[in-house]
Amino acid sequence: MKNQKIIPCVWFSADDGKLANLTAYYQDLFKGDLEIGAIVSLGQTPSGYSEMCEVTLFGQRYLFMNSAQEHHSLNDAVSLMLYCEDQAEIDLYWEYLTKDGSESQCGWCADKYKLRWQIIPRNLSQLLSKPGAWNVLMKQKKIIMKEYE
Repeated sequence: MKNQKIIPCVWFSADDGKLANLTAYYQDLFKGDLEIGAIVSLGQTPSGYSEMCEVTLFGQRYLFMNSAQEHHSLNDAVSLMLYCEDQAEIDLYWEYLTKDGSESQCGWCADKYKLRWQIIPRNLSQLLSKPGAWNVLMKQKKIIMKEYE
C-alpha cells in the first residue's frame, strides 16, 4: 500500500482508557479486514489513563486513542461510510453496530463506543435516482434496498 499521508485519529473514551476491549469489539465484526498494531500506553494524561494504537481497516489506516475520561465526545460531524455490496452485508454491519449502539436514520448509526457509521449500499446513488426514492430514504433507519424498487 502506498504511504498514507493523512491518517484519521479517532479519540474514544471507554474501558478505563484501555484499548483491548475496544479493538476486540471491532475485530469481532471486521475479522481479517482489521489489522491492529501494537497498543502503546500513554499513561496518565489530563483525561486519565490513555492508550493508542494504529489500525488498518479495509486498507485504510487510522489511529485509535482511548482515554479513561471523555475529552471530546464523538458526534455526527465525523462518520465512517461503509459501502455494502448487498442487503445481507448491510444487515450484518447494522445488526452488530446497533446491538449495543443506536440507530439514526438514512443508514446512520452509532456503535457502542459512539463512533458514527453510515451503512449504505454501494449503489445508493443509483437507488436514489428512482422516482420517490428520497421519501423512501427519509423513512428508513437501516436501508432496505428492496424498498426502492
